[in-house]
Amino acid sequence: MAGTAPRAVAIGGIGADAHSVGLTILRQALTGNGYDVHFMGTQNRLEDFFEASARADVVMISCMDGHLRHYLREFVDLRLKYAHTEALWYAGGNLTLGDPERLRADARRIGFRRVFPKYVDLPTVLACLTEDLAGRPPRRAAPPPAPRVGAGPRPVPVPADRRLPVADFLAEREEVLETWHTGQGARDLEDNAAFLLRQPSFPRAHLPSRERTLPMLIQPRSGVALAADQRTAFVELRRSGADVLSYQVDSLTRNNAYAMAADAIAESKERGTSTLNGFPMVNHGVEVLRRIISEVEVPLQTRHSTRDPRLLAEISCAGGVTGYEGGAITYNVPYFKDYPLADSLRRWQYVDRLCGHYAEEYGVVIDREFFGTLTAVLIPPSLAITVNLVEAILAAGQGVRSVSLGYAEQGNRSQDVAAIRVLRELGEKYLANLGHHGVQINTVFHQHMAAFPQELGRARQLIVGSAASARLSGASRLIVKTPVEATNIPTVADNREGLALSRLSAASAESTPLDERRVDEETTVLRSEVEQLFESILVAGDGSLTEGVTRAFERGYLDIPFAPSRCNRGAVLTARDVDGAVRFLDTGHLQFSSDIVEFHRERMAERKRSSTPPVSDDWQLVELDVLQLPSGRYRSWPFDV
Repeated sequence: MAGTAPRAVAIGGIGADAHSVGLTILRQALTGNGYDVHFMGTQNRLEDFFEASARADVVMISCMDGHLRHYLREFVDLRLKYAHTEALWYAGGNLTLGDPERLRADARRIGFRRVFPKYVDLPTVLACLTEDLAGRPPRRAAPPPAPRVGAGPRPVPVPADRRLPVADFLAEREEVLETWHTGQGARDLEDNAAFLLRQPSFPRAHLPSRERTLPMLIQPRSGVALAADQRTAFVELRRSGADVLSYQVDSLTRNNAYAMAADAIAESKERGTSTLNGFPMVNHGVEVLRRIISEVEVPLQTRHSTRDPRLLAEISCAGGVTGYEGGAITYNVPYFKDYPLADSLRRWQYVDRLCGHYAEEYGVVIDREFFGTLTAVLIPPSLAITVNLVEAILAAGQGVRSVSLGYAEQGNRSQDVAAIRVLRELGEKYLANLGHHGVQINTVFHQHMAAFPQELGRARQLIVGSAASARLSGASRLIVKTPVEATNIPTVADNREGLALSRLSAASAESTPLDERRVDEETTVLRSEVEQLFESILVAGDGSLTEGVTRAFERGYLDIPFAPSRCNRGAVLTARDVDGAVRFLDTGHLQFSSDIVEFHRERMAERKRSSTPPVSDDWQLVELDVLQLPSGRYRSWPFDV
């Protein structure tokens, strides 16, 4: 494009979808190839893209939650409204839960030039741009749109660390239950508690038992649109060896879009197949949940990433669910663009107080799990552990009696094993030191959460290696993947295969070699990093954890790689060292000592020297590492065995 104005490309994610890693890398690739990139981030309205189209040659919409069809319902009308724009339209990601070719044809019919329903590599995207823009006149200049009224986060006070008084909690509860009509089914706390006490307990399932064949629970994830299909899936997964089960909530519910979820339920009934990527628990309500758990008779958990989690928590607990996942940081910063931390801290304080109230008043213990996975890609274990500790302490402060600390496998077995061990060690230490005695602490090992291998044989090998790492780490629970993660939404049969592979590998893991010396080295580094990160939070908040968290993100003392949140500085950059362990390319403003910073600098310098092909800059290294598994450029999993 030498001698001409650079072509402009607008890129962003649409709707409730929160995936930001691929967008970030695409942004870097386009910029590096001379394009003028208008980066919109995640969670945009369809109209936002049309507003951007006036200043772009190409508009690229990313959708990873399978609901593009829902998000494009107004596309034809908006194209008429914005008829003066001449941009080319692209769509890519995980666009549909149904037939990708049908989706491609429908999108092309309404005006999309390129549609990539599944994984596509960067060279292909760049080649398509070159071909499509050849001979086309450049965009016409247009002024930027006026800012939307009310756009952006509103200032709110940070909630205090103190336990929410019962009277305040009950008053707020009245408002929460009015959010959607099914909330009324959760109103009677005493009746809810009586039902819960008769159900299998998620926290108790983690305790030692003679009936268990493994010391580690095996848990798949499952979510479909219709209640009958969800029950069938649970029954099949239980028969296939799952120890505990979870509702995987759909992304419309996660964005509190209950009316849209209702439309999708109706569409699923009409088509005879799920058009949602999860189970819309709020829409189905308490009575449906009670029927399901009474029939499957297995401990159940709710897994989600809901913006406002309060009504979902109420309906989950009233419906017999004794495990509830998420937290003020883990279900904000990695998932939402404009969501003030003060708001999420306040809403999750309510959820923790709800669980604490059930324990104090009725003796019902509900486990609270924290999604230490974060953005899942190249996450330094010390950041994941620190965030877990913060959320566990906040939950215990509201009376929670069981916590599960989550961690996503990164791919170096020594580092992953060390991470789980440090997670438990410091979880027990920090909770006890702060006066929260008697809290049950579980650790959760997520099989690799980022992009999976495309080839089934490699995907199966990853699951086998991952399950062995989980067992060697001493994790309380393993959350399993399936071999088809890279290609489609897993079926019950796919989940059965993932369960079987994981259970078989975990059962034989004791004979798997583990370099304890290297584990000890990683443990020492992690322990030091976590203690420095946690201290910086307390110092920032003058002893207040809630104030400390908000100020730490403002100052960059906490900084999650690739997170879409505007609360997040985004200065931290990570990649792998020569052994596949995740290290800091740039520590940003994290308050590490000079020896920690130098440790990471040396490890990354070694990687750059030995990299094949040679790398010219840090982002090229990041791109290689993020795409390593889907492109198949590795020997085996984990990387260090």
